[in-house]
Amino acid sequence: MQRFNLLPDVIKNLIIINGLFFLATMALGNAFGLPLIHYLGLHLPGSPGFAPYQLVTHLFMHADFGHFFFNMFALWMFGYTLENIWGAKRFLNYYLITGFGAALLHFGVQYYEYQIAIEGFSPEMINLIKTEGFDVVVNSQNYTNPQLAAANALLNQPTVGASGAVFGILLAFGMLFPNQPIFFIFLPIPIKAKYFVAGYGVLELINGFTSTGNVAHFAHLGGMLFGFLVLRYWKSKYGTYH
Repeated sequence: MQRFNLLPDVIKNLIIINGLFFLATMALGNAFGLPLIHYLGLHLPGSPGFAPYQLVTHLFMHADFGHFFFNMFALWMFGYTLENIWGAKRFLNYYLITGFGAALLHFGVQYYEYQIAIEGFSPEMINLIKTEGFDVVVNSQNYTNPQLAAANALLNQPTVGASGAVFGILLAFGMLFPNQPIFFIFLPIPIKAKYFVAGYGVLELINGFTSTGNVAHFAHLGGMLFGFLVLRYWKSKYGTYH
């Protein structure tokens, strides 16, 4: 009989790798001023900072300790049961697919927002963003013109974090264990997983259209969307989400 592991191998290694990337970001930034987050974070194609490998590396980069901690805590909290049930290979495949899916949806939304932001720009302004904007952002600066600054941030500000894949994990937990109660300090009573996941998804959708912050809400939704598609495919092929 296989033992149920509270810290299975894939989750353990993902936490370790994310931790090493976070420490390297802090150490190299403080010691040498190397902005690792700008080279390994995910940039919109068309940005001088974009590189294909960022589709993978951005999943291991985090903006600060809170971002890192809560992503890794959620990965463990909702993921260890899934890895025990699915096994390491299927769990890792699901994690990576939802992470890539999150990036794809985020790309689509960000590209649309960028096209709106540069409407009315002269060719010189667009060329300025594409040739100099990345270096401006790397130096923790931006243009004084608010429209130019907004467009530059969309093109050259990196997206980082495992959140898209973590939201995919959250979706899977809700679909496999819909009636499992979830306890949180800020909730007076436990809430069933299916309601928690549905509510969180709706909140992310609302925030995606209304929020002006730096949180990639549509990346979160992309992780959930691609997670749903993968689970439905498994259901059709194997007759079960398990």
